[in-house]
Amino acid sequence: MTTWYNGIITKIEDVSPTTKRFWLEVEGVERFDFKAGQFITMDLPIGERRNQRWRSYSIASAANGTNVLELCIVHLDGGLASGYLFNETSIGSSIKFKGPDGAFILPEKIENELVMVCTGTGVAPFRSMILEILDKKIPHKGIHLIFGTRTSDGILYQNEFEALVQKMPSFRYSIALSREEKEGCHHGYVHEIYLKNYEEKRPDVTFYLCGWTQMVDEAVANLLVKMGYGREQVKYELYG
Repeated sequence: MTTWYNGIITKIEDVSPTTKRFWLEVEGVERFDFKAGQFITMDLPIGERRNQRWRSYSIASAANGTNVLELCIVHLDGGLASGYLFNETSIGSSIKFKGPDGAFILPEKIENELVMVCTGTGVAPFRSMILEILDKKIPHKGIHLIFGTRTSDGILYQNEFEALVQKMPSFRYSIALSREEKEGCHHGYVHEIYLKNYEEKRPDVTFYLCGWTQMVDEAVANLLVKMGYGREQVKYELYG
C-alpha cells in the first residue's frame, strides 16, 4: 500500500537564474528514511489526472536520519509543476508526496571507481550519494563527478564540491560549460571529459548518468558502443 506524506516547505534558496533549492520537513515522522539516489513523487494541484499532477524529484540531501529533505529543482519554460513550485509556493506551503522510490542507488559494497556524469539538476542524486559516502566513511575506490551546464551561473553546488576536493583526496570534480569559456572549466560538453579520461577501457569503473534523455542516451551509446564498456558498468536515471 502506498504511503503518502505531507511535507512543509521550510526554506527556499535561489541557486541560479532558473534553479531553486527547496527544503521539506516531513510531518508525522521523526525521520524519513531513504537510500541516497532515490526520489520522491509529488502530487501537485496542477491538473485533474494523475499523469498531469505527479512529478518526481531526486533527493539532494544526505540520508542523515532526519525528517528534512532537500530538493534541487529547475524551472522549465511552460512547465506546470515547476511553475507551481516557483510561483505559487512559499515557506509554510504544504506538499503531498509519496516515496522514496528508485533503484538508482549505490551498491552495498563499492568495488569500482564511480564516475558520475550529469547535467543541471541531474547532480541532485549524486550529491546525496557523495554525502552518504563522506558522512558514513564508506570505503570506496574514488569518485569523479562530471557536471555540465551552459554557462557558469548554472553551476550547482560549486563551492561545496570544490571544498570537497580539498577535504576528500579520492574525489575529482570536472565542470563542462557548453556556451561559455571560463578558466578551470572545460569548454564543451560532459561527453568530451569522460571520453578523454576513460578512453582506455577499465574493468574497475562504474558510470552513473543522470540528466535529460538526450545527454543520457548519447552517453550510453558512447560508453557501450564506442568505448566498449559492459552494460553492468553503466547505470542511469532519465529526467525527461
